[in-house]
Amino acid sequence: MKTIYTTLLLLVSISIFGQKTPSKKVIEVSNLVNYLNDDVKSQLSENGKISTEKLASYFRDKFSERYFYDYKTVDNRFKEYANLYPKAVESHTTRALDHLAKFSSTPQWKLPFNYQNGKPLNAYALRHLARQHKMVDIAFYYFYQQKDSKYINYFTEQMQSLNTALHQNKFEVLEDGNGVYESFRSGYRILNWLQIHNLFLGEKAYSDKDQLKTIATLLQHASYLFEINQNFKSGNHQTRGLSALAMVSILLRDFVDTDVWYNHSMKLLAEHLSKEINEDGFQFERTVHYHKSDIGNYFYVYQLVKNSNLKVDDFWKNKLESLFTTLTKISFPDKSAPVFSDDTDTPWAEKNDISDALTLGYLLFENPTFGYFANNKVSGKMYWYTSKNQLENLQSIQQEKPDFKSYSFPETGYYIMREGWNSKDKMLVISAGLDAEKPDHQHGDILGIQAMANENVILPNYQVRYSLKDLELFKNSMTKNVALVDDELQGKKYASNKGGSGFGKFKELPKPKVIIFQKNEDLEVFIGSHDGFKNLGVEYSRQVINVENDFWIVKDNFSSDKKHNYKQVWQGHYSLENSPNLLRSSFSNGSGLDIYQLNKIDKIKTDGARGKQWIVTSKTDTKDFNFITILFPFSKYDNRIDEEKENPDFKGWSKNSSIISDATQTLSKNDKHLFFGVKDIRIQEKTIQFSEKVDIFIKVTKNDFSIQSLFHKPFVLKKTEDYKEVTINPLEIFKNL
Repeated sequence: MKTIYTTLLLLVSISIFGQKTPSKKVIEVSNLVNYLNDDVKSQLSENGKISTEKLASYFRDKFSERYFYDYKTVDNRFKEYANLYPKAVESHTTRALDHLAKFSSTPQWKLPFNYQNGKPLNAYALRHLARQHKMVDIAFYYFYQQKDSKYINYFTEQMQSLNTALHQNKFEVLEDGNGVYESFRSGYRILNWLQIHNLFLGEKAYSDKDQLKTIATLLQHASYLFEINQNFKSGNHQTRGLSALAMVSILLRDFVDTDVWYNHSMKLLAEHLSKEINEDGFQFERTVHYHKSDIGNYFYVYQLVKNSNLKVDDFWKNKLESLFTTLTKISFPDKSAPVFSDDTDTPWAEKNDISDALTLGYLLFENPTFGYFANNKVSGKMYWYTSKNQLENLQSIQQEKPDFKSYSFPETGYYIMREGWNSKDKMLVISAGLDAEKPDHQHGDILGIQAMANENVILPNYQVRYSLKDLELFKNSMTKNVALVDDELQGKKYASNKGGSGFGKFKELPKPKVIIFQKNEDLEVFIGSHDGFKNLGVEYSRQVINVENDFWIVKDNFSSDKKHNYKQVWQGHYSLENSPNLLRSSFSNGSGLDIYQLNKIDKIKTDGARGKQWIVTSKTDTKDFNFITILFPFSKYDNRIDEEKENPDFKGWSKNSSIISDATQTLSKNDKHLFFGVKDIRIQEKTIQFSEKVDIFIKVTKNDFSIQSLFHKPFVLKKTEDYKEVTINPLEIFKNL
């Protein structure tokens, strides 16, 4: 009866999905030959038979040709690996022993069940068991332990335990939130098992039957991935699964169905490249972590395609290269990158390491700008996915410093003000995007900023970890550099995912509107708004002005018919002796950041968590208010804002102006003048009026002047002498005629 049921399942699979390889059952080793392509059968057959020994030998040869490196060089590679990455042994050993202590070689694959010590396993741990990433550490531990065969047996037995669970239908399914065969987990498992398989291929303890059982398991996984990924589904989970499907179809292309899998996976991966890599080159989920993750997904496939001299079209190549180019465009002057939303590599870190990713980019494309960021060796993980020739090429990297400075990603919504590429240069980035399809990884930082100066991140954002209990705090606005109203945070209706892994997302986030981003010879300006406080009846916009690469002005504009408490949140550790209008942080190299309020505020409050600290500045009980905030980096003590002066100097800019006006605040330096909240000015014997209180920049020459709008919306300019009226749009320049 069981045989009839299995046959029916196979027939249904063939009729629906057009493939012969079973997806719910692992092919017996003795039956693998029946799934070979006809030409391979003919090549290997002797007297109508193909022995297990011959089949295993054939696939060892094919892996030697097709995998990232030749398995016959494992022993030499392992010695080189130990020399290049001396700390790896401690990491692999710790992780291997952790997995060995927690799980037997035949664990259950459906909750609830316990660790070997009797403690219950949670969903997060099951997901990581399903990925099998610590099984890679056990494979390394095998070599550290003088090739003790029990670690090979542990791998083969644990893999077989999953196969048994599959046949008995005793595994977690996606509907429960923790599917063991879900695309992401299954895809990672394939990647890890392929690495282990190649590491063990030359080992006597890894028998011919073991090798073929692994191959049969990989085929079943691929068949299952093919079935559940018939149509495009947005997100990195499907991408990870498709990448694995493509890898199996390349490495095991001697079997039936693999040509269908290859074409299907490459087609859908191209669709992901088209739909999920924005036109500006950024991965749609707007994080460095998932951007780099996608690089890995495509890198593995592209490497194997090149190794096998298979064709891939220019669209694939160009899109993949753009992923690396994007990392260079977001880089801080020290070659690291800012933290964007759900970056999870190093919890609480204030930067991202992009050097390893750009090292891979250099290996693929030999672009000298990638080389500027590259290391002379790949990461320990990627060492096992690169060839000998590629590793040797890293000993003579061609390097070229980037020729771009400020940059924008208009589709993704990141806007970068960059002074240059010297180590102490300044950079500020504004987050002003929200993915319409899948904002799951987005934080409550709409119009939030980050900044670096003098080799320090002076206004940080923080990496997170899904399993930490305060994930919601670190995803929301109190740990960002944003403006707020009352007790309202940007992220609303937070909910954890169904599987209980710790990941959570906001169901509501403000919708940003980028009004303009522009640089000219005098100023660099970003103006944007969002609707996050409309439920409170408050209109909000933010202006960021880069003043001659010396300092920034952040102006937060609030307007309402009712009274509210308006706030700015600034990340960092600040001293308060000159508060509330001057806050100061300092760093180990003597540099620092002064935050100076041109308009008087009412109070400040400090708070923090996980060793991080932030400060909230407030203007209370008012209808309309504008924070006009100078962010003033200083390289050393005597370059700070002089707190002892009532009207301090800001790199030559003073609070006095030779131009008569009714402005709320002014800053002037020689022939340049910034006016905030101005409605009337008198200049060169001319009176100019504006339709409302606006923000402008005036540049004066001997007999002439120009007015540039810094305001967030159009206004009317009128010269009273001739009654000439002109409508001025944001950042538009009016020249006196």
